[in-house]
Amino acid sequence: MPDQEPKTENAHTRREDGRIWGERLAPYKHPDRLRSLRQIGTTLACLAALVALMGISLENAYWLSLILAVPTAFFLVRAFIVQHDCGHGSFFRSRRANDWLGRCLGVLTLTPYAYWQRDHAVHHATSGDLDRRGVGDIDTLTVREYLARSRWGRLQYRLYRHPAVLFGIGPVFLFFVKHRLALGHWRRDRRAWISVMTTNAAIAVAFAAAALVFGAGAVAMVWVPVMVLASTIGIWLFYVQHQFDDVYWRRRVEWDFHEAAMEGCSLYDLPPWLHWLTGWIGYHHVHHLSSKIPNYRLRDCHAAIRDLQRARRLGLSESLRTVGLALWDEDNGRMIGFGDLRARMAPAA
Repeated sequence: MPDQEPKTENAHTRREDGRIWGERLAPYKHPDRLRSLRQIGTTLACLAALVALMGISLENAYWLSLILAVPTAFFLVRAFIVQHDCGHGSFFRSRRANDWLGRCLGVLTLTPYAYWQRDHAVHHATSGDLDRRGVGDIDTLTVREYLARSRWGRLQYRLYRHPAVLFGIGPVFLFFVKHRLALGHWRRDRRAWISVMTTNAAIAVAFAAAALVFGAGAVAMVWVPVMVLASTIGIWLFYVQHQFDDVYWRRRVEWDFHEAAMEGCSLYDLPPWLHWLTGWIGYHHVHHLSSKIPNYRLRDCHAAIRDLQRARRLGLSESLRTVGLALWDEDNGRMIGFGDLRARMAPAA
């Protein structure tokens, strides 16, 4: 009984924090239909124009087509951000409009809408919670968990966290394999399985139609490089938003949703044009505080509320250094790399 009073007081404080944040963020939660339509219109128009240019240059200058794949991939990422907003119900007021647009965009991004939506909702509800890892996030071990593994287990984790796997093989596997098979979930979630199968069918129809007009080889030579680049960019953005030295990780008894949003999500300090291309998702702390805020209002919300401006800011150059982080050091409350762990253990050895 003695420990119930602090728990009750803590729960009351969290509810009060939630109420205050809810009131402050409320003005930004409503989508603007014209802005939403303009965003999806410009995104798809630019994406279509760039794909057309890639197709035109395909026969005589494939190297130019591959160069054009870079901006095309960014516009595909921008389309994914719109799909992402639809999954949160924040792009349109109508749930039906959100869901149908999200499903259609899922054919372009090779992402089954309902399957991804489920995992992503779990991510938002558990981000930064050490006792609820493993769904919709990047696998992260604590130092003690890593040391408790066998030599083979450690090697597996080191391979998983290698940049070539995390930002190369991993994104390709996720979008080209896992999203096609609903690995790990389809037996428990019929809706997710149906989402995967219907998306696969729609992708097959779209590919067949494009192949009849342009040829299967041409379609693959254009879309596969774009999709590979876009998947890498997307995983990179997700990584730097949740993997930095002083990120927030707590056991569930100490975990707090609003603290996890403010301290466990970075403000990715990008140039304005790159923020625009990536749908303002760099203002990730705002998004985690309220997923109902449309992407095009995230920056305005951040600028208007001073408390949001204390979020962890990551510049482009600093973000590259986060690649070496791999383990959560519970004793010191920060992320460290494998080299840091070796250096710490060397005197004991």
